[in-house]
Amino acid sequence: MATPTPLQAFSAVPKAPVEKLSADKRIVNGEKMSGAQAVVRTLEDLGVEDVFGLPGGAILPVYDAINDDTKFRFVLVRHEQAAGHAAEGYAISTGKVGVCIVTSGPGATNVVTAIADANMDSVPMVVITGQVGVNAIGTDAFQEADIVGITYPVVKHSYLVTRAQDIPRVLAEAYHIAGTGRPGPVVVDLTKTAQTEDLFYSWPQRLILPGYNPTVKAHGRVLSNAAKLFSQSYRPVLYVGGGAVRSKAGDLVKTLSEVTDAPIVTTLPARGIVPESDDHVLGMLGMHGTIAATGAVQQCDLLVAIGARFDDRVTGSLPDFAPSARVIHIDIDPAEIGKNRQADVPIVGDVATVLTDLIAEIHRSQAINGKPDLSAWWDQINEWLDKYPMTYDQSPDGTLAPQWVVQELSRQADPNTIWVTGVGQHQMWAAQFIDFHRPNAWISSGGLGTMGYGLPAAMGAEVGAQRENEQQPTPVWLIDGDGSFQMLSEELAACFFNRLPVKIAILNNSVYGMVRQWQTLFYKNHYSATNLMDGEAREGDVIGTNAKAGEIMDVPDFVKLAEAYGCVGMRAFTEDEAVECIRKANEINDRPVLIDFRVWKDAMVWPMVAAGASNSDVTYKPGIQPLKGRTPVDGVDNAGDSQTA
Repeated sequence: MATPTPLQAFSAVPKAPVEKLSADKRIVNGEKMSGAQAVVRTLEDLGVEDVFGLPGGAILPVYDAINDDTKFRFVLVRHEQAAGHAAEGYAISTGKVGVCIVTSGPGATNVVTAIADANMDSVPMVVITGQVGVNAIGTDAFQEADIVGITYPVVKHSYLVTRAQDIPRVLAEAYHIAGTGRPGPVVVDLTKTAQTEDLFYSWPQRLILPGYNPTVKAHGRVLSNAAKLFSQSYRPVLYVGGGAVRSKAGDLVKTLSEVTDAPIVTTLPARGIVPESDDHVLGMLGMHGTIAATGAVQQCDLLVAIGARFDDRVTGSLPDFAPSARVIHIDIDPAEIGKNRQADVPIVGDVATVLTDLIAEIHRSQAINGKPDLSAWWDQINEWLDKYPMTYDQSPDGTLAPQWVVQELSRQADPNTIWVTGVGQHQMWAAQFIDFHRPNAWISSGGLGTMGYGLPAAMGAEVGAQRENEQQPTPVWLIDGDGSFQMLSEELAACFFNRLPVKIAILNNSVYGMVRQWQTLFYKNHYSATNLMDGEAREGDVIGTNAKAGEIMDVPDFVKLAEAYGCVGMRAFTEDEAVECIRKANEINDRPVLIDFRVWKDAMVWPMVAAGASNSDVTYKPGIQPLKGRTPVDGVDNAGDSQTA
């Protein structure tokens, strides 16, 4: 029998008339105010500086309490999903808890996608939603939705608040839970009753969180066991995930790599945790990872998973993943350890804390046992790096190569630039070809793969950048696809009115590129529902005026769309035009800038591992599978390329 959600259970309880507590029945200890005013005051006392949202009926009392004297900046978005993604982008770029406030019913359900996205990528976020009054719950009242029940599978925790006096404590708990342990989204559903009742506000609040005590420091002999495995390993690899980024452990990962001489491979969320210029960094592994990174993991004898969760896009066929490796798994969430791959040394704890202690333990071990000779291992890795660099084909039809556009964006960018992407081929090219210089400068939807994520996340990152340095904020570049961008393009208005000069590069190939790539490779070129019809016009098409075959029609015209929202719009067909557009965009800092890059629609993301296949079957480019059939022997792999049809 299914257990009812809190809201369902609450709905089943007979409701007495709501009692307005008189002063003699309250604990009078603090400043008298409404629950809505307490929401604003609590956020201020928590140190929240920026909030994203969109008002509606059930949350209007809270919005009424926001005024010119409010200490946090409020950013009005145009869609509730965008409020959630903006809070995510803000949280990732700043390391703080993102906050958004939306209304009940459709307002709350619109933000569910962002909540699920934050949950998959462990992003700290508090989502405050409005709810109908206590007596209306369960009556199918206007804009009533069981948001606590709806989001139960995709939140770290959730609250239904029915009394005003609970608001300060609940918000303090929600903020604490979201940002500690394994970060994640927390939903606080505020009934209108709680918002309009009075309470006596006091601060600080005592948190009531029995049982919530995340393990931060490693226990037992696990550190010495891990150090022992390092001393016995001749082919180690550090497999670094988003958990290391959330723990701000970039410098410690770099130090561990230097101490052990182990190469570093990263998941998608961990791009840039150690600068790409570091000789130990092999790039991203997995479905679209580098040959060196994927090959190193497949042939390692020790795999050190650091804040990573063995996602299927990383592992490929799980039984064939790193088949000869012993595994050290470091994660603050004990549920992740052993979930997909059994660990020989499981270490539960905060990544930064664990690595600090582990590095000290390895130093002690090396003082006694010395360091293993990894020269043969690095000979093999360097061979992969030299023989299989990231490369791409030029466009045969005169359009831009999308990979070249990404490289040029990176070449001209400020080294501190924050990079944001939507989801699709452009996301993978950005991960492959951007030269990352620092942590927290890469923001992308990883686990959920949410199209439309890019623009609102970039908006949140820009708000965070302005908060860090109002006079000269860090540049924010969004690399997006024409399909992904159109899902939440209305946020150009929010960027314009909030003076957020996000720079946007649309790799416009007129198709849903990643879906088309799969249709090419696995569905016999059956391009069902992937043509966006904004490329070459057909005879008889009518878009404003009659278009003739071969003429270009733009639906939408991204340049005009940008200009309609008060932004700067540009378009580039050639490399010379692209270079000039990027140069101009980097000089504009008073409004958003959008560049429509016309790129080759049949460009593909290589390397690639087919879904469910072994990573050893990775295709570098059509016809070349460098790892197929290779077996490590004495730490050296001398097999040649496997040629495929």
